[in-house]
Amino acid sequence: MAVYNLPDLPYDYGALEPAMSGQILELHHDKHHAAYVKGANDGLEQLAEAREKGDFSTLVGLEKTYAFNLSGHVLHSIFWGNLSPDGGDRPEGELAAAIDEHLGSFESFVGQLSAATKGVQGSGWGVLAWEPLGQRLIIEQVYDHHGNVGQGSTPLLVFDAWEHAYYLQYKNVRPDYVDRLWNLVDWADVTARFEAARAATPKI
Repeated sequence: MAVYNLPDLPYDYGALEPAMSGQILELHHDKHHAAYVKGANDGLEQLAEAREKGDFSTLVGLEKTYAFNLSGHVLHSIFWGNLSPDGGDRPEGELAAAIDEHLGSFESFVGQLSAATKGVQGSGWGVLAWEPLGQRLIIEQVYDHHGNVGQGSTPLLVFDAWEHAYYLQYKNVRPDYVDRLWNLVDWADVTARFEAARAATPKI
């Protein structure tokens, strides 16, 4: 059976300083993300065992836990790719045009995604996503790892608003952390995800 694996970071632990400390990045990747990978693999095993035994009495809990961990793995994998020590500035080309068309302007987009991330109740994410049915960019608040998401939408740029992503450095001031993330955004990575998502044909 295929298993999920923790991806290597594309940069050193200290590469995103001062916006993100090396201590936080190491703990976030090696402990938190690794735990989601393990949880997703454990979920696969437990679901397979339930099928083998024909005992689905705990299926609801197993499915929910598996979805939680798998979504955590996916979102963190995107998050690492979205960031770069050489990031910042703003996108160009068709992504920039789509932001203007669907979200008003780059400044309006930054304001909405920042507010979505800063305003997550409890733990979650702010997400720029491609919504294939309407063929448009949308901004979503993801609670925990997998709630309040447009069905079929593809995450392009994700901002982690869980406390483990910032608390050791920013304490309880999440807005300062979110504001600093914009200096790390790798727009080449976001653009590649945008182009791939837009090229897919929805089957609805």
